Amino acid sequence: MISLKLQCSNGHRFDGWFASSASFESQVERGLLTCPHCGDTTITRALMAPAIRPSRSAARHPSDEREIAPAGEVTILPPEPASGPVDPDVAKMRAMVKALRDAVRENGTDVGKAFPEEARKIHYGEAEERGIYGQATLDDAKALWDEGIEVVPLPSLPEDKN
Repeated sequence: MISLKLQCSNGHRFDGWFASSASFESQVERGLLTCPHCGDTTITRALMAPAIRPSRSAARHPSDEREIAPAGEVTILPPEPASGPVDPDVAKMRAMVKALRDAVRENGTDVGKAFPEEARKIHYGEAEERGIYGQATLDDAKALWDEGIEVVPLPSLPEDKN
């Protein structure tokens, strides 16, 4: 996973996490990235400071072993330890992701693992048009996109696993 500093054409800066540089480029080309501040889809990489890693011989504390929860091509990092500082931008982003997920769950129907099939039925007019959510593999999601069916992953947050 890589973390990139991003910027929209209106100058808003924000962070994004991607499987690779190619994943970022692919999402930009497909117009999948939008500015969380203004919705602009013209997104570029912003200048960022290099990441300096400790030497392999440096002692590691167990709290340094934080797991990253996969969410399709984009990943949301877990929260900082309770004793550490919380970046206000990260906290704001988490709150926005949670609000989005809550809205989807309140206004949609959970179709579980039948999501790919149900999305196809709705797209091809074989089922009532409505908002749905559920589970799909990355391959299923890519196949849906290839068919012209727009799907968006709902990222899991660390508190979902507690």
